[in-house]
Amino acid sequence: MNKYETVFIINPSIEEAGVKDLITKFSDLINSDGKVESVEEMGKKKLAYEIKKNSEGIYVLINFEANPTLIKELERVYRITDEVIKFIVVRKDEE
Repeated sequence: MNKYETVFIINPSIEEAGVKDLITKFSDLINSDGKVESVEEMGKKKLAYEIKKNSEGIYVLINFEANPTLIKELERVYRITDEVIKFIVVRKDEE
């Protein structure tokens, strides 16, 4: 299993309960074939440029271990989740 980190930006109009539901949804997906190490909700921040007519977004960072096959599925779910306006998944180098 490899170590990864993912950052996704949620539409700022989503309520706190909706944000928690999304974090739980993605954590459960990662835990199905890996292990979540940490989840950090970084709160609402101003974006460098507008994305889908939003100038702000709610940032969430998840550090996790997973098999490479999970990444494709995670990115697919990000794409079809309307509340997620941007995301990135990065493999971390072994230290």
